[in-house]
Amino acid sequence: MTITYGRLTGISNQDLAHLGKVEERYPFRATDYYLSLIDWNDPNDPLKRIVIPSPEELISWGSADPSREHRYTVLPGLEHKYPTTVLLLVSETCAGICRYCFRKRIFQREVHERLENLDIALDYVKEHPEITNVLLTGGDPLCLSTERLTEILGRLRAIDHVGIIRIGSKTPAFNPHRILEDPDFSSMLSRFSTPWKRIYLTVHFDHPRELTSVSVAALDLLMRSGVILVNQTPLIRGINDDADVLERLFRQLSFIGVAPYYLFQCRPTMANRPFVIPIEEGYALFSEAMGRVSGLAKRVRYVISHESGKLEVVGMNDRHVHFRYHRAAESRNRGRFLKCRRNPQALWMDDYSEWKRETGAS
Repeated sequence: MTITYGRLTGISNQDLAHLGKVEERYPFRATDYYLSLIDWNDPNDPLKRIVIPSPEELISWGSADPSREHRYTVLPGLEHKYPTTVLLLVSETCAGICRYCFRKRIFQREVHERLENLDIALDYVKEHPEITNVLLTGGDPLCLSTERLTEILGRLRAIDHVGIIRIGSKTPAFNPHRILEDPDFSSMLSRFSTPWKRIYLTVHFDHPRELTSVSVAALDLLMRSGVILVNQTPLIRGINDDADVLERLFRQLSFIGVAPYYLFQCRPTMANRPFVIPIEEGYALFSEAMGRVSGLAKRVRYVISHESGKLEVVGMNDRHVHFRYHRAAESRNRGRFLKCRRNPQALWMDDYSEWKRETGAS
């Protein structure tokens, strides 16, 4: 259930007026459950920062599509960037809208990027036997009805060369009751997550306080349904830009059986300037947190989801920062290692001159 500003009891009328101006440009959405987790007495509460609009978002900065997803869009709602993986944008709705969302363009009325023709999309997957991995995203696929998800998953399972179906979702954090109160959903997952071909659910927990007893119960039900759970989160100013917070998040995830997967550099999306941390500052925080956790919690990688591929930040010394292509859109960059001179102000790969020179980027 979403709510309106009028029911936000922890915000002054003056602040509501400011937030209303932000919402005219960047929509607001949250659940009653998630809002109940916020400490309204703390003006810097990290969960509040995740969902409540801030006037800082009106700073003119960033682009609508910083990772140039349009370059890899084969048809509306289908992206094919890496040879073995396709991405299907099956929903334009989320249970809540993260203020730092990198795909916030899809929440604007004039933009329509959702997959409209499932038949054509599945024909494309069938015609490309190299595709072994299909990622369902959006928006949030778990905002679809169980009936619709059953259709999508069932038809994908009928394609023999699709080994992995991944679903990206923040619903376990925003609205775990959607999982707990729909027995048809978990039974459907049990049917399609098989011993030889698992369904992976990439959940999205940004802060350890999101791991409540209710959300952990939802995650447990998903695991008992045969689903493999991994977590990804962006590194966000004012939310998890602290080694102690990252340590607690990664450790707690490993305790409950959810593998920490990706820590993303916040993308330079429109309205995201208040949330972005310089890459080298981010790596220092990440490295400090990694030094405190076990090997099971160390599975997380700090990556930059750039238009040319995913670049992992693998090391840093006094003079240089080191990157490796974890996934590359072009074969010439696969596994490529890059050494760039330190630039403490760098927010994105484009801010490193060596990266531009070595990859031939404009």
